[in-house]
Amino acid sequence: MEISRDKYLNDLIVRKGNGMIKVITGIRRCGKTYLVFELFVRHLLESGVPRDHIVSLALDDRANACYRDPDALYEYLLNRIGEDDGTYYVLLDEIQYAISTRELKGKDEPPALYGVLNGLLRRRNVDVYVTGSNSKLLSTDVMTEFRGRGDEVRIHPLSFSEFMQGFEGDRYEGWAEYVMYGGLPLALSMHAPEQKAAYLTSLFGEVYLTDVVERNHLTKSQELEDLVDVLASSVGALTNPSKIEATFRSVMRSRLDADTIKRYIGHLEEAFLVSEAVRYDVKGRKYIGTPKKYYFEDVGLRNARLGFRQVEETHLMENVIYNELRARGFSVDVGVVEKRSKVDGKDERRRYEVDFVANLGYRRYYVQSALRLDSPEKVAQEKRSLLGIDDSFRKIVVVKDVMRPYMDEDGILTMGLFDFLLDPESLNM
Repeated sequence: MEISRDKYLNDLIVRKGNGMIKVITGIRRCGKTYLVFELFVRHLLESGVPRDHIVSLALDDRANACYRDPDALYEYLLNRIGEDDGTYYVLLDEIQYAISTRELKGKDEPPALYGVLNGLLRRRNVDVYVTGSNSKLLSTDVMTEFRGRGDEVRIHPLSFSEFMQGFEGDRYEGWAEYVMYGGLPLALSMHAPEQKAAYLTSLFGEVYLTDVVERNHLTKSQELEDLVDVLASSVGALTNPSKIEATFRSVMRSRLDADTIKRYIGHLEEAFLVSEAVRYDVKGRKYIGTPKKYYFEDVGLRNARLGFRQVEETHLMENVIYNELRARGFSVDVGVVEKRSKVDGKDERRRYEVDFVANLGYRRYYVQSALRLDSPEKVAQEKRSLLGIDDSFRKIVVVKDVMRPYMDEDGILTMGLFDFLLDPESLNM
């Protein structure tokens, strides 16, 4: 089974030879290694690059542990790079293994690895690509330390359209599988439901959470796990650290304070396990701050964390739409639309929510997620906030029901979920 992942491959191809370090980031097991070491290497070879001009090294492989020392890594790479005019492509997998915890805590000097990568950039015949599974180690620090010479490509688990490339069945069966077990490539390759469930459950606990605990030297790992469960249970709901703190005190009899909860959530975001959506006042054109919404990078992992017991299609569909917008490159916020009216002679202000405000450059889309539109009242409810927006950006309702896309007299486009997910240009219908 091979899934093309053309978008991400093209993202790498167009960046070839741009004089910057290509930083490929994303959650572990989402396909970064396959993209770089299989698909991109194949492209290089088919483009005429000699195999000995492709220098690749997987730093998470125990056999390569000696190269996690930056000096040893630099010496190895220099020995592999020739002096001829041909370009040498250096591909380093899971680069965070070459950054020590001690270096991360240092305030005066950047990690030695950055000196290695900067040294490679100074060579005229080297093009560098690195992957990593932690945004704190890479996407933020690299951009700072390289002073604009780091170029990030963010990879996500399989989108629904990518998932369907490898799924043997129709889109309805595919959706039922996807919304339950998510889009991690290895899970797709498994056939037995119990095998998928065991894999996702083990991966979350033994890889992702272990990474977070070890990287951040956390002593209260159980409270981190409890926090993950709370976030998983509240996907699509507004929350904040203070509200979560109250839950810990009343339900779990824990004294985990709001500041610690905020820090723990930051660790989960840095590991790409969850993402936040901030509320945005559409008419006031300003961010509101808390509360926020949190979505999981992969719904299968979210379900596994809860033992596959809370599989509410409404919230999971919303999570999938959020992930799809992010994978298409949009920044995504939660919209708030305020309406004022007279009630019994008194001014009344009401706030209505737009599920997603998606921005990319000069483009903006307002998107509502609706499992069903099975009554006039439900239609009115889903469109109420959109009707309160008086700008010219496109307003869209995505519904699980199968229907032809149509535009109503108010300029609101309604489309089926599969039309939205399977067509990368669906927002421009």
